[in-house]
Amino acid sequence: MKSFFQFMVILLFSLIGEFLHELLPFPIPASVYGLVLLFISLLAGVIKLPQIEEAADFLLKIMPALFIPSVVKLMTIRDLLWENIVPILVIVLTTTVVVMVVTGQVAQWMIRRHKEL
Repeated sequence: MKSFFQFMVILLFSLIGEFLHELLPFPIPASVYGLVLLFISLLAGVIKLPQIEEAADFLLKIMPALFIPSVVKLMTIRDLLWENIVPILVIVLTTTVVVMVVTGQVAQWMIRRHKEL
């Protein structure tokens, strides 16, 4: 029952993200809204980590399986991908570098912040 409650909390934030996506005019995916709200709730102490930790760990463990439908779809549009391979590679490489830099900066900021506390 504990895991069910934890999944329901995560799903509630996902549902709120869906509502915000429909309500706000920004081109931001609903899942991002939900994750940001969950993150803010964790930082503010509204939600405590133990209240969602087991369900979140489970979702992280099965994450690769969640990508299977997307990969299968890519296989069906192979010709279209090859026609646009150069822009796709530029986008993938650029965003990979940006994500690595931002992640490193955030990690360093969190480490410094943790040492200050």
